[in-house]
Amino acid sequence: MTSAALVDMHGVGKHYGDHVVLQNIDLEIEPRRIVTLIGPNGAGKTTLVKVLLGLTSPDTGSIHRSKDLRVGYMPQKLHIEPTLPLSVGRFLQIVERDKTACLQALERTGIGHLFKRPVQGLSGGETQRMLLARALLRRPNLLVLDEPVQGVDVTGQEALYRLIASLRQEFGCAIFMVSHNLHLVMAATDEVVCLNGHVCCSGTPNQVSTDPAFVALFGEKTAFYVHDHDHHHDIEHVPATGQSAPSRRAGDGHHV
Repeated sequence: MTSAALVDMHGVGKHYGDHVVLQNIDLEIEPRRIVTLIGPNGAGKTTLVKVLLGLTSPDTGSIHRSKDLRVGYMPQKLHIEPTLPLSVGRFLQIVERDKTACLQALERTGIGHLFKRPVQGLSGGETQRMLLARALLRRPNLLVLDEPVQGVDVTGQEALYRLIASLRQEFGCAIFMVSHNLHLVMAATDEVVCLNGHVCCSGTPNQVSTDPAFVALFGEKTAFYVHDHDHHHDIEHVPATGQSAPSRRAGDGHHV
């Protein structure tokens, strides 16, 4: 483990009975880095997140966490009983009693106006922003996001990814993100880890996109926009309603 790493896994394995879910996983998450985990269904992504969060222990290998690690976790989805009288503000106050802090977190994710709205009345994008605000209340230096655009319509996905990127810049936190959305997420990540029970390949989006293991899993026609960094990121304005910002052509020097 490097002295700067927030989390370091070495040789991690996990099995349930005779079924091997993870095998010989090496993974390092450094401060301020966006690391994206991709892989087919059944690849072990959920189990790897559980190991990272300490919700389950590996059967083999080791995992070391920085003594200063503060994790904010955004789950893939949330189920709340339709008859439960719970507002967005009260949902956040389960984690943080300070109403002002909760409102500020909601405002940072663009939904401060929904503080009194029942959680059952939120759209998919609004629900994900509420969960992201809840994760921010932990004041994390590592955000763990499990399918952050789950249930979000296509027009809201780009805006949510832009918001996530801006949070990295603002709070200086690392982000570990599980995603199936290769086209959008690849343009906003520093490192990609391709998982299928073991780490098939890892590296920058450019490196992974041409790796034979990636092509074998996702096909030769899977392409995504990868840009250079000879420019400033235009992520200062994030639409507050979850609507997508105007998209740009690949190659114009901005994320899409």
